Amino acid sequence: MRVFHISADQFTELPGLPDTLPATGFVWLGSARREFELTAADLQATLQRWTGGQLVDLHVADLLNNQLPSHFDYTSWYDLLVFRRLAAGAGSAGLFVDEQHGTLASARRALDAIDTSPVGFALFDRVLLTVHPTDCQVRDHFAQRLSIMGGGEARPDSRGSARLPASPADLMLRMVNHMVDSYLELRRLLTRQSGYLQQQLLDPKSRFEDWQVLLESRNALHLLEDTCEDQRSAIQEWIDALDEWPDESEPQARRERELLRLRSRDVLEHVERVLSHVRRLEQSAENAVQMHFSALGHRTNSIMRTLTVLTAIFLPLNLITGFFGMNFDTLPLIHSATGVWIAFAIMVAVGGGLMLFFRRKRYLGTHER
Repeated sequence: MRVFHISADQFTELPGLPDTLPATGFVWLGSARREFELTAADLQATLQRWTGGQLVDLHVADLLNNQLPSHFDYTSWYDLLVFRRLAAGAGSAGLFVDEQHGTLASARRALDAIDTSPVGFALFDRVLLTVHPTDCQVRDHFAQRLSIMGGGEARPDSRGSARLPASPADLMLRMVNHMVDSYLELRRLLTRQSGYLQQQLLDPKSRFEDWQVLLESRNALHLLEDTCEDQRSAIQEWIDALDEWPDESEPQARRERELLRLRSRDVLEHVERVLSHVRRLEQSAENAVQMHFSALGHRTNSIMRTLTVLTAIFLPLNLITGFFGMNFDTLPLIHSATGVWIAFAIMVAVGGGLMLFFRRKRYLGTHER
């Protein structure tokens, strides 16, 4: 567990849990899920001493649940937000398209490329408790980032606010927004894989056989859609709860509250953008499958039409040869020296006429109008 003290112009990592809250600013407690489980009793006692309230047992179970969807809840002492992060998992870079060979590498790990582990936030007035997965980099990323801000430096690639968070809610929203933005890398990977599968589906020279890969890709998109819908519901409930907070009388406090609303709406807009993109990918995959089967049906019809036309051309020729193959002495042209050539000319004329007729009817050929 890492303990940080954040004030208006200072960011400090504390060696342990202090006996009392600092006079200014707020305290951020960042803990891994396993560590939180082992130290839950000590944390509860510390929270009781600092804030006069503890985490409800049901909320402690929520923070320890690795399968819990994103959701929001509140009590009179604190607010609780569980938000499932979206990030590309380990080994996902080699999962998708091999540019040189045009194949899918390790495609059966498609679902493993999506990490949706939950991150829990317990939001008190002057305390923020975050519970992370063991391999989560969000805590360390923000600890380093805020340390730079607290030291008066600003990174040139920093996209967020250049000032330290003014409240636990401000820090929580920054972390949530960072987790939503981390979907961009995963979105590129999924778009790349989806584009390759659609190209293979619609290629007339390709015999598509990666149906298991396509199914796993669609399942991954469905998983992302469910995750994003839960995220949107959780953030919307947080915004509704934020609107019900008592109005502040001081101008500075009112300004901070308005900034929280603005940042919350920005996070919601990012989640909705992610959800919209996932739905577009799903719709694109569905359309590609339908177009594939339509093209396959059209190709089958074209082949059957060609075979039917060839059968119709050779059927009268078989009739002619069968007629002259009967064992009768009085058949016409049977004893004539030119009979075979006359029969051959009739067969050529009948076959050529039928072929010309079918071509004018556009039953033969690859182009249609």
